[in-house]
Amino acid sequence: MLLKEKEIDYYMECIEEFMELEEFRSMNTFIQHGKVSCLEHSLSVAYYSYFLSRKFHINVDARSLIRGAALHDFFLYDWHIKEGRKKWHGFRHPKIAYDNAIKYFDINDTERDIILKHMWPLTIKIPRSKEAFIVSLVDKICSIAETFRIYPSLISP
Repeated sequence: MLLKEKEIDYYMECIEEFMELEEFRSMNTFIQHGKVSCLEHSLSVAYYSYFLSRKFHINVDARSLIRGAALHDFFLYDWHIKEGRKKWHGFRHPKIAYDNAIKYFDINDTERDIILKHMWPLTIKIPRSKEAFIVSLVDKICSIAETFRIYPSLISP
């Protein structure tokens, strides 16, 4: 692990509320990239976003960064399966994830920005916060790493 023990504890505290919800945990049943589940991907993006902010001493709202990243792909369907996928998934899923997030959790403005803007520059909605820029960047890095299986899993499937 790259984070220090107290940072891991903080990370776990930030996602604890989500992990208690069956709908959030159900993301483990949907594949995101390669053999990586949506849950694993989302938690990896949250972890590495937090890690980068700490490593480079970027002053961020760490709680919102972790929470927004964990919820950025909370769309609850397998976009690889034709019957279950929404048309234009890459463009539409941020809004679907946001709608699911506000259905179950209290989301602040930074978390909203992260969830809705994480697909930039594919979507034209530019992130307004440092946290959303970080998550957008880390999301792309994790997606490439997962697709090509070039880093180890953070959680067990």
